[in-house]
Amino acid sequence: MQKTRSTTPCLGICSTTYGDDVCKGCKRFVHEIISWPKYSQDERAFVNDRLEKFKVLILQDRFKVHDSDLFEIKLKEKAINYNNSMNPLTWIFDLLRAAGSQDLDLEQFGITSLKNYDPMKIRDEINKEFLDLSEAHHQRYFKKA
Repeated sequence: MQKTRSTTPCLGICSTTYGDDVCKGCKRFVHEIISWPKYSQDERAFVNDRLEKFKVLILQDRFKVHDSDLFEIKLKEKAINYNNSMNPLTWIFDLLRAAGSQDLDLEQFGITSLKNYDPMKIRDEINKEFLDLSEAHHQRYFKKA
């Protein structure tokens, strides 16, 4: 399936149903999840742009995609869901999530770890940092003091 900037980032593990203001899965805000079906293409793209910027911010000092064509081929071969309209660096989130506890040789995907990170050990750290950024953003713009 070809994805676009307005494709839902939903991972099917929504924590907003348990009262979270920010989903621990896709990192959207609860009001974005609720209103998603009513959002215009531009509104959806706006949300995805924010998520993409956060992912790039978190990953850019840790990894480099040196062959995005190879990376895309490998993701397709392994049937890993990713949004091809976004920066290939963001696909690393999808790869790490799909890998579960399996060891990964990032070079086989056209990725270099800039500081010799073990992808499985850093996965939770990256996910937490992404959630922290999203929650801080939500606090700043949507919580009343």
